[in-house]
Parts: sequence; C-alpha cells; structure tokens
Amino acid sequence: MKNLQPILKYLIWPGLALVTAGLVIGILNGWTLVAVALLVIGLMLIVSSVAASDLRSWSGFWQRRSTQAGTNAAVSVVAVLVILGLVNFLGARYDSRTDLTEGQLLTLSPASQEVVENLEQPTEVLIFSPVPDPTDQQLLENYRRYNPDFTYRYVDPFAEPQLSQQLGVETGGEVFLRVESENADQPVRNLLVQQVSPQEPLAERQLTNKLAQLSQENMAVVYFLQGHEEYAIDGSQAGFAEAANRLRDENYTVAPLNLADTGGVPADADVLVIAGPQQKLFDQEVAAVQAYLETGGSVFVLIDPQVETGLEGLLSQWGIVAEDTLVIDTSGGGQLVGLGPAAPLVTDYGDHPITAAFGNGRSFFPVARPLQIKEVSNIEETPLLFTNENSHAQTITEGELSVDPNQAPAGPFALGVALARPAQVEGSAAPESAEPEAVEPEADAAAEPADTEPTDPEESRMVVIGNSSFATDGLFDQQLNGDVFLNSVSWLSKQDSLTLSIRPKEATNRRFNMTVTQQILLTLLALVVFPLLGLIGAGTLWARRR
Repeated sequence: MKNLQPILKYLIWPGLALVTAGLVIGILNGWTLVAVALLVIGLMLIVSSVAASDLRSWSGFWQRRSTQAGTNAAVSVVAVLVILGLVNFLGARYDSRTDLTEGQLLTLSPASQEVVENLEQPTEVLIFSPVPDPTDQQLLENYRRYNPDFTYRYVDPFAEPQLSQQLGVETGGEVFLRVESENADQPVRNLLVQQVSPQEPLAERQLTNKLAQLSQENMAVVYFLQGHEEYAIDGSQAGFAEAANRLRDENYTVAPLNLADTGGVPADADVLVIAGPQQKLFDQEVAAVQAYLETGGSVFVLIDPQVETGLEGLLSQWGIVAEDTLVIDTSGGGQLVGLGPAAPLVTDYGDHPITAAFGNGRSFFPVARPLQIKEVSNIEETPLLFTNENSHAQTITEGELSVDPNQAPAGPFALGVALARPAQVEGSAAPESAEPEAVEPEADAAAEPADTEPTDPEESRMVVIGNSSFATDGLFDQQLNGDVFLNSVSWLSKQDSLTLSIRPKEATNRRFNMTVTQQILLTLLALVVFPLLGLIGAGTLWARRR
C-alpha cells in the first residue's frame, strides 16, 4: 500500500480533468449518463488522491512551484471551456446575423418575412430529392427563423413511394407546400412550388407567392384594357407580358378586356388596368369606366406624353391633370445607371402603403409627364413618385427632343398619385370636378351615401402614373419598377391578405468578359511587373542598409 501511495496522490489531475469534462457536457448537452459518470469518476479519483496523502505532504504538495503552475494551467483550461460553453449557449439561444451582400441576398425580403410570420397553420415544405442542396437549405432556414410552424424536409422518392404517388411526383426535384386545411373535403392542401435543380435552385419569390396563396380564399381578377393600341399581355409583341405573368405568379387571374365587345366592365373585375393607350377612348367606353369606378371599382391608369386618351374629363373629376410636358432630369443621377435626362430617376416616395417599403430605392420612368394634383372634396389623394429638385418640365415640340441644360430647375414633380373615395350609390353625391364645366354634381357633396354601413364603406380607388413604359418587358425587373406596378395592383385589388412590399430579388450577375489584350496585360502585371517591382524595392532597401 505504501508503494502505491506516491502514485495515488497524482490521481488528482485526471480527476480534475474528468470533473471538468462532466460539467461541460452536463451544462451544454444536459445531464446524461455520460456526464454523470465522468463527474462521479472524477470526484472518486480526487478523493482517492487526497486520502492517499497525509496532510503534511499535502501541504507541501501545494507549496511546490510545479503544483502552482499546473493548477494555474488547469484553472485556465476550465475558464476557457466555460467561456466557450457560454458563447455557444448564447449563440444558440439568441441567433443574430448580419448580411453584407449586395441587395441583402441572404436575408428574406420584407414581403417574405411578413408572409411567413402570418402563417395561420403549420406549413411543411417537401423537397423530393435524396441529396439536400446547401443553398436551398439556407433559404429554408431563413424562413424557419421567422416562424417555428414553418418546417421542411427532404424526401427520397424511392424510399417513400406512397407519398410521391399521393402528390403526383413525376421527376426528382419537385417542391411542394403541404398544409392542413379546415375544409373537410380536403383536409390537406398541397401546392406545387417549382422544380429545383443544380442549375435552378429554390427561388424565394416562388416560395413566398405560394405561401401567400394559402391565406387567400379568392383570386383577384385583373383586366387589361385593349383596343386602343395598349400594350399587349399575350407576349405576341413587346408589352406587358412579363407584368401579366408576375401577376399570375402572385395568384391573380389576368385577362384582356375590350369594352367595344362587352359594353361595360365585368362584374368580377377587381382591377382595370389602362396601360398606355395610343388612341382616344370612345365616350361610351369612358362612361363604362366611370360607372365601374362609381360602384367601388379600381382603375390603374398609365398615360404617356403627347397622347389624348379621352380620360381627361374623368381624371379631372378626381383632381388629376396630366400636363402636356416632359420631365427632364438634369441631376446626372440617371447616368449612373445608364439613363438619359429624359428618364427621370425617382428615389423620393410618398407616404402610402404602395411605397412604404421602398425607402430610398430607385425606380425610373422613361419619357414621363408630370401630374397636377388638385384637392377635390371627398377624395383622398397621396402623391407616390417625386422627381428630384434638379429637374424641369419641357414642352415637347416637333422633331427630336433637345434638352436645354441651362433651363432653371423647377422640381420636384409628381409622376404618380394614389386616389381613394367612397363609392357612389343611389342618392349619393358625385365628386366635385376640378373643372366645373366638365361634369355637374348630381347632389349635395355633403350627402351621406344611402344604405351603406359606416363601419365598412365601399371604396373606389385609382392610381395614375404619367408613364407606361416603366413596367414593360425588359424594364419590369429593373430596380423597383416592377414593385411599383405590383404594389399598385395589390392596393387597388383591396385584398387585405396581400403583401405590399419589395419583392424578393435575384442575384446580380457581376461577371465580366475580358478581351485577349486585357488577359495578357493582367498576366504580365501579376507574374512579371509586380514581382519585379517587389524585388527592386527589396534590393534597394538592402543596399541602403548596407
């Protein structure tokens, strides 16, 4: 026993190590059997070491320099382990990230955040692929952080053939949304999001749009007026095909409308879009549009310079006069994004749900006319788009447009406005015209609408923008142009569940192609010039020190 006593007294060090390991595992992963066993064995080793040493030798043991140094090292190790454990605990408990990428590509857009936060029922994303994609997983984790009811899992189509057959999976890579429904006939609702591949990862825009559809009971109907050389929406020529497709992606029903054939706006219309007519509407067509507005309809009017649409009298009733001039932006800001002075760059927006999330984002409107906005009784008007102060309005003359840089700035000008008023019903008042000779009021403007619930009145809405080309194919996805269009339609449709915000953005392609001369020059600089300059500098410094 005496021969073992010198050995037993050194058991204190493995004992301390085992106790430390047990404490760390217990604190971080819970008091499992392994943690308790390490702690108990470590304490037994420490007790054995103390029992094997008498008090005198134990007192001398602590006075040794080696013991003090070892103890300090052990305490330092324990302190580091405790600090690391606390850091990991706080990092797991309070997750916070900073996205430094251009356009916040690794952060969900405000629209996606709002949609996923407002999910009313547990929602699961099923990705039918045996191999998880790290990029898709990162996007799905971003959604999950905003709502614990949002979950996802990868499904091997061959391992779970019954589920694949139930959802009609034909090829690998299909992504479905699965949510429980209150409908007894369809207890589980499944929506196809897209088909992913290494070349086409999961898109935030697609997933957000499908999540938004879960809370929509009815699909809003948007009609595009045709018959007056408006932009086409069928893709037969450059026009509003891209805008129409994006509306369909966001769960709208989109259709053309020719008032000459129908005689009026269909009753199921939620929004009527009049996009850049180049011919004057007939009086009967204008009357049909006015009747639609009076019954609580919504109209989106996009008008270009030097065009008489026939809607001038109707717009004047709402206090809007489109000036017959062209806005010229001489600030030079448009040149930074490849625009000329005739395409004003807008970074100033009004206080309205349509533009609330835009901040100082950019949108541009090639060849735009300013709008005069006059106050009209019973109509709430909110300017949406403002040019900068270094802009002026120039009268359009025959021939090419000549920009006068010496003309004094007169900005800002309003290029867009949102309007709302109570719907007109029998016995109610028509709005006072900004030009009294155009329309006579039918009744006292102060009269209250009859048979209308004061807590939920019908409302007529209109958005007017002095330009139509900003949302055409090729320009729709540039800057915030598409968001201006989509948010305007969302507000006009009166769908409370729709999100008015900036849509998810795609990554910008920053690659550039070098010519052969540029490649040779870059190679010479990297392999010859810069190394040679370094050698010359080093040699010069060595010679001076000698």
